Amino acid sequence: MPYIGTKVTTKITKEQETELKNRFGSAITLLPGKSEAHLMLCFEDDCRMYFASKNNKPIAYVEVKIFGKSTADAYSALTARICSDITEVLGIDGDHTYVKYEEIDNWGMNGFNF
Repeated sequence: MPYIGTKVTTKITKEQETELKNRFGSAITLLPGKSEAHLMLCFEDDCRMYFASKNNKPIAYVEVKIFGKSTADAYSALTARICSDITEVLGIDGDHTYVKYEEIDNWGMNGFNF
């Protein structure tokens, strides 16, 4: 039950969104037991964000939420991949990209909890 929410200060074209969707769908498998089969994605562009009290460069904030737990190594691999994908697709530098992880104990879908 993974979720990846992406907020950026730039505009995301439909083509860029599709490319990120495909890349994140592949990248989520870096977390053991996770796949694109239940991956939910959200993209928000043109967000007003500041990094180090400035907004003079493009910024990205990515939240990854999963049901259960993973490992530090898996999170590190996914962070590297997400930052690389954001840079390659949107041109936002990795040093202006934050990735946050949240492990969820209770997750519901289709009227019941896992």
